[in-house]
Amino acid sequence: MRRRALLAAFMALMAATASATFGLRPSAAEAAPATFTHPGVLVSRPQLDFVKGKVSSGAQPWTAAYNQMVASRYASLSRTPAPRATVECGSYSNPNNGCTDEREDAIAAYTDALIWYISGNAAYAQKSIALMDAWSATIRSHTNSNAPLQTGWAGSVWPRAAEIIKYTYSSWPNQARFATMLRDVYLPVVIPGSSSNGNWELSMMEAAVGISVFLEDRASYDRAITRFKARAAAYIYIAADGAQPKYPPVGGVDTRAELISYWQGQSTFVDGLSQETCRDFTHTGYGISAIGHIAETTRIQGEDLWPSLSERMRHALGFHTKFENGTAVPSNICGGSVVKGLGPVTEVAYNALANRLGIAMTNSRTYTESRRPQGTNNLFVAWETLTHASNPA
Repeated sequence: MRRRALLAAFMALMAATASATFGLRPSAAEAAPATFTHPGVLVSRPQLDFVKGKVSSGAQPWTAAYNQMVASRYASLSRTPAPRATVECGSYSNPNNGCTDEREDAIAAYTDALIWYISGNAAYAQKSIALMDAWSATIRSHTNSNAPLQTGWAGSVWPRAAEIIKYTYSSWPNQARFATMLRDVYLPVVIPGSSSNGNWELSMMEAAVGISVFLEDRASYDRAITRFKARAAAYIYIAADGAQPKYPPVGGVDTRAELISYWQGQSTFVDGLSQETCRDFTHTGYGISAIGHIAETTRIQGEDLWPSLSERMRHALGFHTKFENGTAVPSNICGGSVVKGLGPVTEVAYNALANRLGIAMTNSRTYTESRRPQGTNNLFVAWETLTHASNPA
């Protein structure tokens, strides 16, 4: 084991020992809320009420976004859930034994929960429940190389649906079984984190945070937020970090040469560059999105990490959307060529930073507004123009 990894393990052991021996808790800045807010995973009741009002009055872009969602395959009331006891996902979902089914049933459950709240049509609440019940009665594990990421993606979306249904609909008899599924099947996989590319661990922490909110699990919430802070700081570079990015919180990246290799061979570091920028913008978008989702959940829960993340996130969004909008890539960035495809991932962060915090974000605004309504990436991002565009709540 390398010296830095050994030191990290020693410090973690000492912290755990101190906590067990002396009853110490994380600092107030890292502590779970004394009382969890529900619904409180990515969207809150005031946010949902804002959206409901905008849709009922036909206002844009929310009405177009709502119609987009209702017209999608995820909103079909005739959808048949396809649960499996074991979901097997290899690299790039090959093999794909239940991977797409699980992710898309989770998105469908969230879609139906949103339609229920906005329209008041109970058939959608019941459909959301049917999807969640089918999986909670069946799934027992995830296997193969992409199991942690798959668990993170699906585990990020299930709690969004469950929070809305549990706290706004009158009856869900099997909600305890669903909670058991999250606690026993999903949380043990995602909570330890990952030494793989940053988007993996960020998605896994998003799942861990959302599940912890639903379960009102303070210890898991604290653990996930602590790891998230370390990974987010190591995923997006800003000049305040020094001459190079921060090392990832776990793994064998201990030297500058290893760090450059981990950053896809990039040795020039500029504000907003991510660990996966020179891989492609799609995977970078996954990481940026997960950071935004977690920050938004912490805001709802009363901690609000947006101010502390604002420098990294405003630069990350501005840097990547600038190239998406057509700016030429300079030769010192990824050899002068990038693979675009950031995806529908900017609404949550743009609303938090530009609208709530008042940060000027010209490139991000151009990208975000030109792509409305932003729909779904069919993995873990869904309907964020609807839920977060100019949402002040």
